[in-house]
Amino acid sequence: MRIVALAGGVGGAKLVAGLAQVLPVQDLTVIVNTGDDFDHLGLRICPDLDTVCYTLAGMANPDTGWGLKDETWHALESIKKLGGPAWFALGDYDLGTHLERSRRLSSGVPLSTITREFCLQWDVKPVVLPMTDERVATQVLTAAGDVLPFQEYFVHQRCEPEVRGFRFEGVETCRPAPEVLETLALADLVILCPSNPWVSISPILAVPGIKDAIQRHPTIAVSPIIGGKAVKGPAAKMYAELGIVPSAKAVASQYRELLTGFVVDEVDRDQVDEISGWGIILHVTNTLMSTADDRYRLAREMMRFGEALTRR
Repeated sequence: MRIVALAGGVGGAKLVAGLAQVLPVQDLTVIVNTGDDFDHLGLRICPDLDTVCYTLAGMANPDTGWGLKDETWHALESIKKLGGPAWFALGDYDLGTHLERSRRLSSGVPLSTITREFCLQWDVKPVVLPMTDERVATQVLTAAGDVLPFQEYFVHQRCEPEVRGFRFEGVETCRPAPEVLETLALADLVILCPSNPWVSISPILAVPGIKDAIQRHPTIAVSPIIGGKAVKGPAAKMYAELGIVPSAKAVASQYRELLTGFVVDEVDRDQVDEISGWGIILHVTNTLMSTADDRYRLAREMMRFGEALTRR
């Protein structure tokens, strides 16, 4: 069964890693959010792409879920000592990725080509595609009236500003990266990973043509909200500040027009009846991925659930 997964951030990377263990390599393609990409220290940084690729390669820092394991920080320490912007943590090995990516981008090589070549060197088996080769920038609209680039909000200001909305600058005129629409057209099942719905999945869905392509196929999502809280990151805070009670039901409502099925954690079993009333088929399980075994187990359950849906 050919699977296309939409992902961004640590939660998405974990599920994708589980799916890569369960599926034949040729049957998994991952489309990754690039709305949080930005320029820093003269380099192009692609946080979600790198998190997904590092995780699939077995290179990710197991403690944080982002960055590289066995990292050192000499360059960052030097930048800080010299009075430079040290608020975004770039490790020495990670810095090599950004240097080489930026060099190739400046030579006119598309991001999708660079990603494919990096994955080959890192021995990443599934196909990993950026949502677009063009620049799209997630902007956070705040209660104070500021418009903050996502990494300024997320890292520099530690998600402290109160959110009033989001804008994906450049998305209206961008095109999906090569192979994105072709891969979606051949998919048997689309999976929305347990990534932040507002700033990881929504930018992908906003790329012209992607949502329409997804609507032609059975689609399931995994809630990143468990018991009213986000496993990692500011998703629950964002829901609350936008006047929405953070819950699995809120996530299902946000994706409602796309969903065939929805996976919720056991602690949110009380929301099943209402979500089912929307015509969405539910699967209830332990969705927390604390270990590699958890990722594998959840991915296997997802595939059984997905296979059942595609046979309906």
